[in-house]
Amino acid sequence: MKILQCKAYGPPESLVLEEVAPAPVGRGEVRVRLHAAGVNFPDVLIIQGKYQFKPEMPFAPGGEAAGEITEVGDRVTGYKVGDKVIVMTGWGAFAEEIVVGADRLAPLPPGMSYEEGAAFLMTYATSHHALKQRARLQPGETLLVLGAAGGVGLAAVELGKAMGARVIAAASTPEKLALAKEHGADEGINYAAESLRDRLRELAPNGVDVVYDPVGGELSEQALRSIAWKGRFLVVGFAAGPIPSIPLNLALLKGCEIVGVFWGAFTVREPDLHRENVAELIELFQAGKIRPLVSKTYPLAEGGRAIRDMMERRVTGKVVVTM
Repeated sequence: MKILQCKAYGPPESLVLEEVAPAPVGRGEVRVRLHAAGVNFPDVLIIQGKYQFKPEMPFAPGGEAAGEITEVGDRVTGYKVGDKVIVMTGWGAFAEEIVVGADRLAPLPPGMSYEEGAAFLMTYATSHHALKQRARLQPGETLLVLGAAGGVGLAAVELGKAMGARVIAAASTPEKLALAKEHGADEGINYAAESLRDRLRELAPNGVDVVYDPVGGELSEQALRSIAWKGRFLVVGFAAGPIPSIPLNLALLKGCEIVGVFWGAFTVREPDLHRENVAELIELFQAGKIRPLVSKTYPLAEGGRAIRDMMERRVTGKVVVTM
């Protein structure tokens, strides 16, 4: 089978397409022929050795995928050959097939394409966990989403609306803001052309209840200064690059919470709650309240270019590698 390998830490251009022997299927495992793999910000970090997990070399990036089960190992229940599934891999999804534990699978919902399935769980489940468990977002509250046209940002916009919040989208171009509004945002702020803090004073004079921040950089402190009393600031990621140094006196003055969101660890530490979240997301998809936006697909051989385009923020929604 073909696999796009990371053989030494480096940029996306250093990934190598190779032919390798398929792995055997062990007890409790299944083999999945992959049709599509999602591209996410952790892929940028893991190939540079900067992620929380450092797989043994060589390895393929790709933390999520969708495909069809072609082989089932002993002691696997609930799945059979031919089932269409979403696979949460952590890494390894930039390949034609993968062997994983059955506990890493979810059924591909009816009506969802392989490309949508590969763009679904990591972004929507991250945003859902952030807004539901970490921020305790309530109907009628105001949610500010930074990087609102990216994968997790757009998911947060849709989920915020589904949860009854007023959503303010912040992005770097008018086109990105228009996309966020198409997906449910009530207001938009172009932080490349206007002051985020000044505009928030107009849109939310009493502050925003929840800040969803997958961007980091200089925007984080501006957003925290605009948070309401007892607000919740969600630390989701650092797509801008720099990890901000936040003056902690702001948390004191605002009586607010600065809350970390590490969805991968959550799925391991609280698997039952994670499964409940996934079931709720599937219900929202089937009700038409959320829908993954796949803006572009790349063949497996161009997986490095897909990561590069995401790194340089040239994409909206999600991009997907197809096999």
